[in-house]
Amino acid sequence: MKRLWDISPPVSTASPVFPGDTPYRQQWKWSLAPGCPVNVSEITLSPHIGAHADAPLHYQNGAAAIGAVSLEPFLGPCRVIHAIDCGPLITVDHLAHAALNLPPRVLVRTAKHAAQDWWTDDFSAYAPQTIEWLAERGVMLIGLDTASIDPASSKTLDSHHTILRHDMRVLENLVLDAVPEGDYELIALPLALVQADASPVRAVLREL
Repeated sequence: MKRLWDISPPVSTASPVFPGDTPYRQQWKWSLAPGCPVNVSEITLSPHIGAHADAPLHYQNGAAAIGAVSLEPFLGPCRVIHAIDCGPLITVDHLAHAALNLPPRVLVRTAKHAAQDWWTDDFSAYAPQTIEWLAERGVMLIGLDTASIDPASSKTLDSHHTILRHDMRVLENLVLDAVPEGDYELIALPLALVQADASPVRAVLREL
């Protein structure tokens, strides 16, 4: 049996969200009892909680919601590249050592330990020039183990607008702590949320 790496953080009330975004909340709508045969919960959450896929609608009005995007970028050959402690921006120099014959999906590990239980503004993001370089090499999806492909303080979201121009997809908030650098099959399908700007995913890597 091929080995699987679960690269999704657990989602709970402890899950960090961007300051001001909607945290995870859950209450019980129905509970098992005489006359009630099931437990059914009600949840409220940001679609950007945990491992998630952004839709173009997240960074451009009128663009596609996550339920309208093709699933192809979220399933198939993928390369994990380590750029641990690379600083505020992932540059081409951080990826060049593993750039020969890139598959269409690239995930970058930037931290020894992904921030699963705490929020931090001090995370690594993609330099827009790095995304341009990846797009030139046929990459259709990029991902990383932090909250955003742009710095937390960014108001212009240059990297998001770079992937918009190239019609690329993105996965954020992955957990790559235990994943060796190398090639895998990525499985990280978003939900068909027809009006949403993002979707949580259960992201998995499978050995080839």
